[in-house]
Amino acid sequence: MTKEEFIVELNKDLEYEYAAAIQYVQHAAVITGPEYDAIAEELQIHADEEINHAKQISDLVCDLDGTPTVEVDERKISEDAKTMLEQDLEGEQTAIRRYKERIAQAEELKEYGVRRVLEEILMEEEEHRRDLLGALGR
Repeated sequence: MTKEEFIVELNKDLEYEYAAAIQYVQHAAVITGPEYDAIAEELQIHADEEINHAKQISDLVCDLDGTPTVEVDERKISEDAKTMLEQDLEGEQTAIRRYKERIAQAEELKEYGVRRVLEEILMEEEEHRRDLLGALGR
């Protein structure tokens, strides 16, 4: 993998982070039912954390002499609360898979500081997955 290819993949991750933040904000606003009160608050926290991830990825792209994207990946919405949480869970699982790939690539490129930032983001994404699994009763 070249540094340029790595930047392309980081920018795709950035598209996912933008989309996740938007999706979480929307889901937190529209999810209803007393059983979802706690997770609605947590979804807003997730949105804030995804925005922070986007900032971190943007900084990494710039540090590697790239330009952060302004493109946004697909967002998913639903009127059904459980479906919303499933959509969010699917997004987190994608992010976890992609960040594991990116960490290995950063290691290959000897970009150890980048790897460290990605590992911190990965840990938060794994926490989001746990929150969603708990809300889904799994």
